[in-house]
Amino acid sequence: MINTDRQPVNKESILGAGVAIGAGVGAAIGTALGNIAMGVGIGVALGIAFAATRLRREKDDSKE
Repeated sequence: MINTDRQPVNKESILGAGVAIGAGVGAAIGTALGNIAMGVGIGVALGIAFAATRLRREKDDSKE
């Protein structure tokens, strides 16, 4: 069944959440590797990729 009463997607908040989650994960990875700056950079890139995937999925779901 298609859910027709969905709220509009706030793209900025999804992207911001992706970057924040990525920075946190990156800091953890960087601490483990001994280079926090590199880890945060990797994490932010992963967070942006996660947010882009989620936004793409939201766009595809809205077409149904």
